[in-house]
Amino acid sequence: MLIQADILSGFVRDIFLAAGCSEGESHRIADNLVDANLTGHDSHGVVRTARYLTWLREGKLLPDQDITVVSDSGSLLILDGNFGYGQTVGPLAVQQGIDRAAELGVSIVALRHAGHLGRIGAFAEAAAEAGQVSVHFVNVAGSVLVAPFGGTERRFSTAPVAIGVPVPGGSPLILDFATSLVAEGKVLVAALGGKPLPGNALIGPDGVQSGDPALLYGDTDPAVNPGDRRGPGAIRTMGEHKGSGLALMCELLAGALTGSKCTGPDYPRVWNGMLSIYMSTERFDTDDIYASELRRYIDYVKSANPADAGGEVLVPGEPEQRTRSERLANGVPLADDAWRSIVQAGAQLGVSAPQTS
Repeated sequence: MLIQADILSGFVRDIFLAAGCSEGESHRIADNLVDANLTGHDSHGVVRTARYLTWLREGKLLPDQDITVVSDSGSLLILDGNFGYGQTVGPLAVQQGIDRAAELGVSIVALRHAGHLGRIGAFAEAAAEAGQVSVHFVNVAGSVLVAPFGGTERRFSTAPVAIGVPVPGGSPLILDFATSLVAEGKVLVAALGGKPLPGNALIGPDGVQSGDPALLYGDTDPAVNPGDRRGPGAIRTMGEHKGSGLALMCELLAGALTGSKCTGPDYPRVWNGMLSIYMSTERFDTDDIYASELRRYIDYVKSANPADAGGEVLVPGEPEQRTRSERLANGVPLADDAWRSIVQAGAQLGVSAPQTS
């Protein structure tokens, strides 16, 4: 089905309002989730609604939290998200980093104990809009989903990385990916009737690779029990040993260094840690080289002969820009089971689904 972005956002907003979040936070959650769908990152979109509500009911996610400053040494800030919604505490932490980098040229922000932060690329976009390069390492404590290279048992979270580079006069370059071969949300989307997984996305206890979401979720219905991941298998890392090594570093930088903890099997909550670095391009570009060299090199990369007839070389951020334009015009596609899970979540709170064509 297709649903217009503003209608979808309003419905999700009303659900979180009914669940007890403030109007401002409900808007932030809905807009963030729908924005992920608009960019084509459906794994971080409205399919997460039921899971967020489950965590809220269980007290694992707290509404309307503010960040707490644990330590402030100028260019280094250590912040605590107090298990609040990532759509609230995440932007607060990012703005602190942007403001410090604008003042000092560079800043590092360590955020611990944040609720699910959503699409990390949105933070890189915010920094790029302020004229700053940013790098973000993230882990998800309590969400053990990914097998290390050479293993079959879960040891990592999906441990995403995002890097944003502003392009003067143009759209920013935004690199945003999980270090797992697929994000866990993509397994959820596939389990709810959406885009199928690659046949090598998951690995079973016998070492056999598969694209069957049941390896992660078992025989549970993710639309009814969105937090259950009781299958016997694991998600594989991207890039074999390289992705596995990067996942380990994300866990250490975002989990251990921030004080948020690396992932593990026995945590009562699921939360994000994020280590972010912000750099003002204005302070680096003392010779006025940045803009011209950036454009020259992007053009050079894109000028490579395409591998497929009629194809083209794309740079990070371009697929998202095109998907956003297409989905704003034509609507956000949702699998029937994914829509059903959101409608059921709303009905439990007395929120009726909007009419769709």
